[in-house]
Amino acid sequence: MKFRILFLLVLAIIISSCGTEQSRLERANRDLGSKRNPIKMYFVPSLEAGKVVASGEAIADFLQKETGYHFKVAVPTSYAAVIEALGSNQADIAWLATYAYILAHEKYDAQVQFMTVRNGLKNYRGQFVALKDGAIKSIEDIEGKVIAYTDAASTSGYIYPSAILKQRGIKPRDMIFAGGHTQAILAVYTGRADVACSYWSPDDKTGRPKDAREKLLETHPDVIDKVAIIGFSDWIPNDTVTFRKDLPAELSTKVSAALAKFAASEAGVQTLMALYDIDGLLPATDQDYDVVRQTLKSMDMDPADMLK
Repeated sequence: MKFRILFLLVLAIIISSCGTEQSRLERANRDLGSKRNPIKMYFVPSLEAGKVVASGEAIADFLQKETGYHFKVAVPTSYAAVIEALGSNQADIAWLATYAYILAHEKYDAQVQFMTVRNGLKNYRGQFVALKDGAIKSIEDIEGKVIAYTDAASTSGYIYPSAILKQRGIKPRDMIFAGGHTQAILAVYTGRADVACSYWSPDDKTGRPKDAREKLLETHPDVIDKVAIIGFSDWIPNDTVTFRKDLPAELSTKVSAALAKFAASEAGVQTLMALYDIDGLLPATDQDYDVVRQTLKSMDMDPADMLK
């Protein structure tokens, strides 16, 4: 009798839990796109938040005019916060870095819709930088030094660079998470760290650098002269535009079409360039990111452990 009561109690808890999850999804999708329940579009804080918000709102304005849906833009304080927002239905669309997407897919079945394009390329690399006049001239010189990473879920700013150091048996004396790519560069520029990791992209047609240092030229004109690249990571598939699981199909289709139209427009090209140096968007599938999973596996790195 006691066993039967216990069984029924456990069953009731399971049913209640499932019902709660289903009801949360129903609430998240109810009138989604209305003024009362706008589509929440989140961006990772890889650059200065104010600039990201400005570009994000320009995208949202275009999408609203094109689809009739209402949007709300947000830039949480970390990549992990964006991932968790997708998992809790607090975010509907997220512009996620490569590894952050992989984690969001594995934990919450988030679905990639687009891969970004930069300088005509669908992949990029991470870079190690240090003061040009300093003692660090190569990756091997990082031994015993202070290193600034961007965020624990950044592929180019942490995952791949830290994997290289692990492979080569190089151990920094200390590490910090600066909170973004430009912030990591600034940590070296100001002497807070000896070396930093951030994204790298090739120079544009005029020879102007397009890596993370370029975003600081307006406020720190000598950053290219003062901070030099000392090494690179392996190539990485570009970052994503990702939709949360169980987004209504009609809404997903309309928003995807509007995003593709925006990326192909003159205003869209300018906005995306200001946002994350994006040239365009290409349709993508989860299989496009298997190469990252294979790389992590070869390095004996479990994605689920990387944010702990």
